[in-house]
Amino acid sequence: MSWHPQYRSSKFRHVFGKAASKENCYDSVPITRSVHDNHFCAVNPHFIAVVTECAGGGAFLVIPLHQTGKLDPHYPKVCGHRGNVLDIKWNPFNDFQIASCSEDATIKIWDIPKQLLTRNLTTYSKELVGHARRVGLVEWHPTAASILFSSGYDYKVMIWNLDTKEPVIMSPVKTIACHQDVILSMSFNTNGSLLATACKDRKIRIIDPRLGTVRQEASYKGHRANKVLFLGSMKKLLSTGTSRWNNRQMALWSQEDLSVPLTEEDLDGSSGVLFPFYDPDTNMLYVVGKGDGNIRYYEVSADKPHLNYLTEYRSYNPQKGIGVMPKRGLDVSSCEIFRFYKLITTKSLIEPVSMIVPRRSESYQEDIYPPTAGAQPSLSAQEWLSGMDRDPVLMSLRPGSQLVSPQPLPPERPLSTSGASASSSPLRPTASSSPLGPTAKLAADGGRRPCSLPEGKVTSWTTERQQEEKKSWLTNGFDVFECPPPKTENELLQMFYRQQEEIRRLRELVTQREVQAKQLELEIKNLQMSLGQF
Repeated sequence: MSWHPQYRSSKFRHVFGKAASKENCYDSVPITRSVHDNHFCAVNPHFIAVVTECAGGGAFLVIPLHQTGKLDPHYPKVCGHRGNVLDIKWNPFNDFQIASCSEDATIKIWDIPKQLLTRNLTTYSKELVGHARRVGLVEWHPTAASILFSSGYDYKVMIWNLDTKEPVIMSPVKTIACHQDVILSMSFNTNGSLLATACKDRKIRIIDPRLGTVRQEASYKGHRANKVLFLGSMKKLLSTGTSRWNNRQMALWSQEDLSVPLTEEDLDGSSGVLFPFYDPDTNMLYVVGKGDGNIRYYEVSADKPHLNYLTEYRSYNPQKGIGVMPKRGLDVSSCEIFRFYKLITTKSLIEPVSMIVPRRSESYQEDIYPPTAGAQPSLSAQEWLSGMDRDPVLMSLRPGSQLVSPQPLPPERPLSTSGASASSSPLRPTASSSPLGPTAKLAADGGRRPCSLPEGKVTSWTTERQQEEKKSWLTNGFDVFECPPPKTENELLQMFYRQQEEIRRLRELVTQREVQAKQLELEIKNLQMSLGQF
């Protein structure tokens, strides 16, 4: 009998990981020493947030994404918790809002200013008080606006509606109390109608979050799950944990039947927790081990074998936590399909690692960038609570295409620009992406209807507006998002010499103006004397 090898044709067979250079890393970052099994890092296209050490409470750092290099040891923190911060998550529909949970049994919502922080941020926009013990996890709903999930060491999952003006919310809209031990992981399906949890009692549950009922429950004793993840729209779940022989293990489950896993795969005998990440656009699964330096990646298929191993990214630097950039923040010109941010505590370093598909063409690759979830919710909080479900609003990653802005611009700029500045995003919302109706827009404009400008003046007005907003992005003469402060001694010297040249030129200009002013004064005196003679 002859042997016929089976070759799989895949466009992602040769994906490779590329670590950023030293200049593009974040150095001297005081990463937390907490032993909690969380990511400790959250990333969006504008900021990177990382949990840090802080005396007398919990804190985290929010760093502009382009401000790489060595971090100032006195860099401002976001602090307000009375206990250590255990988890942080950016709002997927607002790049300037972040949720944090802590050992003080509270969840806080923070509005991050668009300008660079100059001092510690201690004022939160909302505080959620309901858990009896420390809160270990927070998750935003993937399609509904202002819906937040939290799980605590009181074995409860709470659902919060943030669409209210109250600064302190004392009671959640729903409490799910079906767990018998600490919840270790939470994950939503694509439209957010189902919630999967992994619990310390070794059970995986699929829950209807609005009813609070358990749809499916896995009590398979051969696999102890730590993390669980919905695999997009494939109606499958993936869990990572340990086998009965204490080997690190992955298991794939059918969403309809959790009695026995579809497949199991032992990885190694290490003890660190495995963090799974799934990309529904490419059907790729990434497995990152806490305390490892490696990142394994697989391609998931509906047919057997369901998990097809591709290769792994290897590094000598072990990661304590990991952050992931949303798809809308990737560099499509370099065929980047995923980006990690590794927290390396041994070097106090945050190292970006890009997953790249090797392509010779520099044009936009339509086949590896299908429409992906954007930054616009498909449901309001009340619609979701009333029982509606919708898939995420999709967007194209093609440069120059119609993109969804994470936050609408205010209708009018205030006269004083000292306390406010424009968004760092180069995107501007259009009329089609504005969530306000015509009546609400009229009220937001102070009851005045917008006047129509001639077509010739619209372009000049837009240009002046953009220049005016561009000025407000500057902090101490630097554009904090496009031109970060100097990172090396050579750059610092070059900037110093440029400033000295600018000062010398301005001094010469002032001297010339003073001479002209004196000449005008003499001419005025001469005219007065000549008029006095007559």
